[in-house]
Amino acid sequence: ELVVQFQVLNQSCQCLAWKPRGAGLWGAQSQHVVAGYSDGTIRVFSVSRTEMELKMQPHSAALTAITYSTDGEMILSGDKEGLVAVSSPRTGITLHVLADHKGSPITVLQCTRKHYHDFGVEGGELWLATSSDRRVSVWASDWLRDKCELLDWLSFPAPAGPEGLDLPPSLAAFCPWEHGALVYVGFGMQREALFYSLRKKQVVRKVSLPAFAASLSLSPATPFMAIGFGDRLLRLQPCPAGDPQDFAGHDDTVHLCRFAPSGRRLLTASHSAVFVWELPG
Repeated sequence: ELVVQFQVLNQSCQCLAWKPRGAGLWGAQSQHVVAGYSDGTIRVFSVSRTEMELKMQPHSAALTAITYSTDGEMILSGDKEGLVAVSSPRTGITLHVLADHKGSPITVLQCTRKHYHDFGVEGGELWLATSSDRRVSVWASDWLRDKCELLDWLSFPAPAGPEGLDLPPSLAAFCPWEHGALVYVGFGMQREALFYSLRKKQVVRKVSLPAFAASLSLSPATPFMAIGFGDRLLRLQPCPAGDPQDFAGHDDTVHLCRFAPSGRRLLTASHSAVFVWELPG
């Protein structure tokens, strides 16, 4: 059932994210969506009030990735020119613009909590930015004190390819069941998923894949990865080891995988189909 619909004329919505629900805010009043558009604007919509609450323009290029901080107090956005902006949805002010990935579109932005002095840096949050040139930056932030510090910088090699080749996306995600680790997939020397330890500053595990990944999601509840591929295949991969399960049924590249917060359901999407999978156990 379609519950509510927001339309912005003459602009395409490139990315969106739900605002995290804070403690004690499980009612409809906490339901907000932030969306990034092709003209560089960001819009925050209230689902319960069915209205746009805020419009900002921290970018001059099309948005390619967007997310909320874990407490919902900041919006992180990335564009096709590689700039990352940190903006406050309360004031509409952009506090930081980071140009470290400039020149390559941002493909992923993700935030996770951390203990304040963990990894030897101050801040209660870790976040990562991934760009299509196979680079991942990891940051520690204390939003209340306006601190944002680069913790790690990863660059993954790849073979030289012909110009204009449509390469698989560069994707990274923090590992929910392995604190201080992240998973990376993308075009590279091998078809594999790489587990990188932020403490050891090195790749600690590799998982072979049948092809380069088109999408990636890590279950927040159980040690499983969902990986979508270009040949209509969806793989459910237990971690750190185990036999993967492959599922067919999509009509095209499985370009999106998303576990539900409970980990019990998985949403996948291809060109003209959205599937919802139920995971037993």
